[in-house]
Amino acid sequence: MRMYDLILKKKHGGVLSKEEIDYLIEGYTAGQIPDYQMSAFLMAVCFQGMNEEETLNLTMAMARSGEMLDLSAIHGMKADKHSTGGVGDKTSLILGPLVASLGVPVAKMSGRGLGHTGGTIDKLESFPGFSVAISNDRFIQNVNEMKLSIIGQTANLAPADKRLYALRDVTGTVDQLSLIASSIMSKKLAAGSDVIVLDVKCGSGAFMKTYEDAKRLAETMVKIGNGAKRHTYAVISDMNQPLGNAVGNILEVKEAIAALNGKAPEDLMEATYALAAYMLVGAGRAATVEEAVSLLKEQIQNKQALAKLAEFVKAQGGEEAYVYEPERFAKASILHEVKADRDGYIHAMNTEEIGMTSLILGGGRETKESSIDLTVGIVFEKKIGSKVAPGDTIAVLHANDPEKCRLAERRLLSAISIKEQPIAAPKHILGFVE
Repeated sequence: MRMYDLILKKKHGGVLSKEEIDYLIEGYTAGQIPDYQMSAFLMAVCFQGMNEEETLNLTMAMARSGEMLDLSAIHGMKADKHSTGGVGDKTSLILGPLVASLGVPVAKMSGRGLGHTGGTIDKLESFPGFSVAISNDRFIQNVNEMKLSIIGQTANLAPADKRLYALRDVTGTVDQLSLIASSIMSKKLAAGSDVIVLDVKCGSGAFMKTYEDAKRLAETMVKIGNGAKRHTYAVISDMNQPLGNAVGNILEVKEAIAALNGKAPEDLMEATYALAAYMLVGAGRAATVEEAVSLLKEQIQNKQALAKLAEFVKAQGGEEAYVYEPERFAKASILHEVKADRDGYIHAMNTEEIGMTSLILGGGRETKESSIDLTVGIVFEKKIGSKVAPGDTIAVLHANDPEKCRLAERRLLSAISIKEQPIAAPKHILGFVE
């Protein structure tokens, strides 16, 4: 078997066998296939595509290229959730304790943020002492004992995907459906959960800009997951504005705690309930989504989910008192109100630019080595559909540097469109794929 022949086969629209895909992934991961040949193959895939079987085989080959996490020692059906990325997305902090409080194990691997916002791990490390650097044995023990643990991604999880993504990023081959889907799903399959729920976002703050593209990606990933014998579901959600009101690490943690106290923006809870409900249905804890949502709301009302968050934080070394007294969290030194300069209604928010505003303040990483200021960010008082008048506060910037605050205000105002005509607030959940 030669890589040259596989490049030609795909170039002419041929379908690769499982053995051929295994050969090219194993060879590339081992350094036996050079970047220039893999680049040629990826470009051929961009032009010719891959069918469902090829996409599944590619995903499984990448998942098997490194460590496959063995969660068999965890009792019950393990559930996990993945988001394709967004601004203000703190749902993992809410649904993890929610689902665990109902007895469904949540054994989650999460990453740090790179780009305009922090990742789930960065947000959790807002709790003083919290650590994701726990052993696999402790990870499994925590899930068995209290149904929830979150650790950092291991270096050897789907190494083929890491190599391929770095190559795609510099060769113009990122935006191909099979390659995107296999990249995401290889890591989720390697992470070992039985139930996978995907939050596929679309809009100005998402990788997929249109609903049609997001739906195609969701359908492809659900087929991969089901083909790998995992219970897989997707929720398609809107990212044409930030999720919830808070953007920034500590600010998002505080909003998540408020959500577990029953005090959260409607869009944030709509997203959380939709994702968590499918986790419960997939694990057999509820027969229908409607039953699952009813159970979840009860766990908010009786504060069992809040107690589970505190238990989880304590188990991983964090100070659980912050869950009950969020005013303990560190605060930014500057609070600056960003005001409307005219009458009208907020018609649009460039969510990617809002994410960049948080990055300017110090809330994200420009490189892997960058440090994050956990205290900075944005809290919105108005979103799409809101009526504003001159002097009304649209958002409050939390900053520690006056110059960064000035730059962030300009960037934020340029990302918000105000028009005279009224407009309805957008729906957050746009569709489902089962």
